[in-house]
Amino acid sequence: MTSSLSFHDYKTESFFDEFFDANGRPKSEAKILIDRINALPDYDLQTRQEAIDRALMRMGITFAVYGDQQGSEKIFPFDIVPRIISSIEWAHIEAGLKQRIKALNLFINDIYHEQSILNDEVVPRSLLEDAVSYRPECHGLNPPRGVWCHITGTDLIRHSDGAIYVLEDNLRCPSGVSYVLQNRQVMKRSFPQIFSETRVRPVSDYAIRLYETLQSLSPEVSDPTIVVLTPGMYNSAYYEHSFLAQQMGVELVEGSDLVVRDGFVFMRTTRGHKRVHVIYRRIDDDFIDPQCFRKDSVLGVPGLMDAYRNGRVALANAPGTGVADDKVIYAYVPKMIRYYLDEEPILPNVRTYVCEHDDDRKFVLDNIGDLVVKAANESGGYGMLVGPHSTKAEQTEFAELIRKNPRNYIAQPTLSLSRVPTVVDDHFEGRHVDLRPYILYGEDLWVLPGGLTRVALKKGSLVVNSSQGGGSKDTWVIAGNEAQLQVQSQSE
Repeated sequence: MTSSLSFHDYKTESFFDEFFDANGRPKSEAKILIDRINALPDYDLQTRQEAIDRALMRMGITFAVYGDQQGSEKIFPFDIVPRIISSIEWAHIEAGLKQRIKALNLFINDIYHEQSILNDEVVPRSLLEDAVSYRPECHGLNPPRGVWCHITGTDLIRHSDGAIYVLEDNLRCPSGVSYVLQNRQVMKRSFPQIFSETRVRPVSDYAIRLYETLQSLSPEVSDPTIVVLTPGMYNSAYYEHSFLAQQMGVELVEGSDLVVRDGFVFMRTTRGHKRVHVIYRRIDDDFIDPQCFRKDSVLGVPGLMDAYRNGRVALANAPGTGVADDKVIYAYVPKMIRYYLDEEPILPNVRTYVCEHDDDRKFVLDNIGDLVVKAANESGGYGMLVGPHSTKAEQTEFAELIRKNPRNYIAQPTLSLSRVPTVVDDHFEGRHVDLRPYILYGEDLWVLPGGLTRVALKKGSLVVNSSQGGGSKDTWVIAGNEAQLQVQSQSE
C-alpha cells in the first residue's frame, strides 16, 4: 500500500464528478477539502478511516438484511470522503423539495376527500384505485393542520447533464436519517478544522426539529406525550427507531405497550396507564390497527384508527400517505405540481414509462435491454431490472412479468449517476451516488441541509441500496454568506 492517499492521480473519466469539473479542476466548494487531503501526512487518511470504522462499530450502527445467509445484522459501510453541495445548488434543491411536498400533500388530501384531480382526469382513477398502498379506509380523515406527510425522504440523483432529478418519493416510513446524524458526528471528530474552514451547515438540530414537528400535531396540549412506535428489534431499521427516540427524549414503544381505552390511546408504564397524544409510527399502514387493516397484525394497536379518526391521537405520517410512494403515481407528480400550485416543477422527474399505457408498454418491451424496469411498490433495490447489466434470460423474465401485470411496472432510462471520489484500497476511485434529503412538515416546511448520500461501493454499480452492497457518505452543504453567521454560532 502506498503511504498517502491523494487526488493527484484521480481520474474523473466520462461521468459527472461532484469534486472536479470536466477539465479535472477542483470545484470551488470542494477545493479546501481536496487541498487538505492532499497535504495529509503518510497513512493519515487511512488511519482516520479506520478510526471511524471502529467508532461506527462501537456505536452499533447497523441495518438488517432479510434472508441473508451470512447473518441479518450488518454494519453500514461508510466512506470518509464526503459529498459536497454548494449553497447556490442547495437553495435550488431545497425550493424544489418544498414545492414537491406541498403538491404531494394536497394530492393525498384530495384523493381522500373531493378527488378533484381524478374527476378532472389529471391522474387516471384506475391507476390510483389499483395502487397497493391506496387506502379507502382513509377517506374523510382530517389530520391536524391538514398535513399528511410529516416526514419525507426524497431520493435525488444527478445525471451526466449536471441536472438534479427526483428518482422517487418516500412518504410511508422513510429511513436513514440516523446515519446522517451519526456520520456527521464521526466526521466532525476526524476533521474539526476543515469543518470550520468550509462552513459546513449543521445537521445536529434534526432531532429537535422532528420533536417540534410532532409536537405541532397536538395543538390543544402544551406538553404532549410523544412516542415512537416500532415493529420491534427484528425490524431492519430498529437501530434508527431507538436512536431517534433517545435523541428526542421520548419513549420507544411496541404495539403491545399501547392500549385504546374509552377512545383514547394510553401507554402502559410501571405507574399505570399514561395518555399518548402523538405517535411517530415506524410501521406500515397494514399493521397499525388489526380492526381496520390487516386482521392478523400483532404489531399494531386495536382501535387506534378510531382514536385517530376522532382526533384523540395524532399519527405521523398519517395513514394513507404511502400511495405517493407508488412508482406509477410518482410519474404524475409534475402534473400534480401544475394542477395544485399552478407552477412548473423546480426539480424534474426522471423520464418515466408507465407500462399500463399501451404505447409506453410497447416501447419498454421493445427496448427492455436499455432501460431500468421497476416494480411499483418494491424498495431496497429489489424488483428491479437494470437492462444494460442484465442477461437475456432476465430480460425475458421481466418482459413476461410486465405482460401479466402491466400496472405494476414502470421503466426509466439508464442514467449515468454522478460520482464522488471514494477510498478503494490505496487510492481514490469515483463511485456512483444518490442523495436522500429529509423534509419535515409541521407548522411549516423544513429541509435538513444535506441528507443521506448513498454510494454504490461496487465498481460500475448503479445500485446504492445498503441491502445491495451500498454504503454511505457524509453530505456537506456549504453555507452561503446569508447563513454564515448562523453556522458560526451553532456547534454540533
